[in-house]
Amino acid sequence: MNPGRQAGQRLKGPWTAGAGIARRGWAIAGVRYVLVLAIGLAAYAAVLLLAGKDPIQAYRDTFSFTLGSWYGFSEVVVRMIPLLLTAIAVALPSKLGLINVGGEGQLYMGAWLATWGAITFPTLPATAFIPLLIGLGFVGGGVWAAVAGFFRARGLVNETITTLLMNYVSPLIVGFFVYGAWRSREIGASAFPQSAAFPAAARLPRFFNSRIHLGLVLALVLLFLFWFVVEKTAWGLKMRAIGGNPEAARRLGIRLGLYIVVAMFVAGGIAGLAGMAEVSALHGRLRAGFSPGYGFSGFLISWLAGGSPLGIVTMSFVLAVVFSAGSLLQITQGVPFAAINVLMALILFVVLAKPRLLGRLS
Repeated sequence: MNPGRQAGQRLKGPWTAGAGIARRGWAIAGVRYVLVLAIGLAAYAAVLLLAGKDPIQAYRDTFSFTLGSWYGFSEVVVRMIPLLLTAIAVALPSKLGLINVGGEGQLYMGAWLATWGAITFPTLPATAFIPLLIGLGFVGGGVWAAVAGFFRARGLVNETITTLLMNYVSPLIVGFFVYGAWRSREIGASAFPQSAAFPAAARLPRFFNSRIHLGLVLALVLLFLFWFVVEKTAWGLKMRAIGGNPEAARRLGIRLGLYIVVAMFVAGGIAGLAGMAEVSALHGRLRAGFSPGYGFSGFLISWLAGGSPLGIVTMSFVLAVVFSAGSLLQITQGVPFAAINVLMALILFVVLAKPRLLGRLS
């Protein structure tokens, strides 16, 4: 045999084996995602049966009304935007071994600070207003998360506890303002706990004759940047080193405290953008309880996706369908929206069992 050909085959072998391993890994991950959804949906069908509902008709209505028309699909995408952003906010610090459970609180604080900007500078043009709101939303959520990062970096309190508890503080801050100084004085709107309407220039632009807005572009750009930074930069390499072995990273001279605080600030800022986009693009004002739990759902998505960008997009879309179905099934099946929380809990239980249960099944 030709020696050059033999050498080529020797060089090709490891690359071919590596590609095969990668394909097998993707296949196993795909099987796990399908199993999680199948088990969760089957358990939810049992709950519907116990409630005297028809699960087959419920699922048929869900798919026909959410994916069977442009309007339904566009509303799924609208729901997907905050889920995508809050999932990234969980996935980023997880690369350092941090558990950010505070996406909901960071979302509220981003919306709160963006609302302050809309109320304080009502005469700005759109070319200045949109960047201002994006910056304020990012800073609002980022500072809120950086507090937890600082306590963790100083070795005072675990970030899981801090971010979880802060979730219950931020809605109270929002409520204090929308019930008080920021409460709308408009006729017909003053009966509800909400701020004055945003100026037209402070509304994020919408596309495709639908409610799909600029937040989708922000989410996809940030998802790409998340992948690029983690996989292709020295910062990402050091983040993964910290997540893999913090003590070894410390001995190599990596400043753990700096990376922890910065990662939490950026993660909180991304979640804050979700809140800013919700109040600016959809509601046009700040309202008490405007989030149905997007921050908690983002945590579920990130865990289910294993921090994978492709998995985050996929699971964000799937859970957006679930959220859209919650409103729909109230009409078609008489199922309360709270039943969707049951489905979320069932999926979460399966996710927590994934290392053993799904590993055996797949």
